[in-house]
Amino acid sequence: MQGSYEKLRDKLESLYSIYNRRAFVHPDPLEFVYRYEDPIDMEVAGLVAACLAYGRVGQILKSVSTVLKHMGPSPASFVLSSARETMEGIYSGFRHRFTTGRELAGLLWGMGQVLREHGSMETCLASHLDGSSDTIIPALSGFIEELRYYAAQAKNSLLPDPKKGSALKRFNMFLRWMVRADEVDPGVWTCLKPSMLVIPLDVHMHRVSKELGFTIRRQADMRTALEITHFFRQIEPDDPVRYDFALTRPGILGMGLHLENVKVLSVN
Repeated sequence: MQGSYEKLRDKLESLYSIYNRRAFVHPDPLEFVYRYEDPIDMEVAGLVAACLAYGRVGQILKSVSTVLKHMGPSPASFVLSSARETMEGIYSGFRHRFTTGRELAGLLWGMGQVLREHGSMETCLASHLDGSSDTIIPALSGFIEELRYYAAQAKNSLLPDPKKGSALKRFNMFLRWMVRADEVDPGVWTCLKPSMLVIPLDVHMHRVSKELGFTIRRQADMRTALEITHFFRQIEPDDPVRYDFALTRPGILGMGLHLENVKVLSVN
């Protein structure tokens, strides 16, 4: 079995070397994070982009661009200095699928409150770490609950309830951006090790994982995300989400991923 894992790792590394490049990021909401140099601005812009990352990619990019344009050169300064009523006025005509301008303003207000309380999103998340888990999920759940406390209006479409078993895809994607550091992920946080990250389970990763035998579960929930992450830990213990971008990018770009060239074992 160990030999099979080594063969699979070699194949995944080959995909990583091909697709895990900055040139393949567009179209992806991650591209907005690259616009900023200050880590606080990067995490604020990244969280906005991640929270709106549902639906068609073209609409996602348009919506995130609209939101950030109104925030000016420093998203962090905007959420710290703007009153909630001001934000609601600025985004009164905004809508992204199920998300209204009022919900968006609530999220931005909540982010500002978190920055006032903790100084950064990273420090807020770190405050929920307790060392009792080998994944980030308990701390991430605490982070989301704190945001939900401040941003009551944003609960519907932007801030999921961690207690309901959601895969928390958008937030795990945000953490991948913030924690990992390579040609794709900027990795501006230091409070977490990549080994604690959980796969951002979107439709592309779920499909690929089922076809490759990483999971047999049909529900794209937290249990499935953890199962797939556990599988990747057998291959890359220190960085289980290393291959997320490379495995999902071909499908997103319509390039096709020849799965028969990757599959060497399955979970039965």
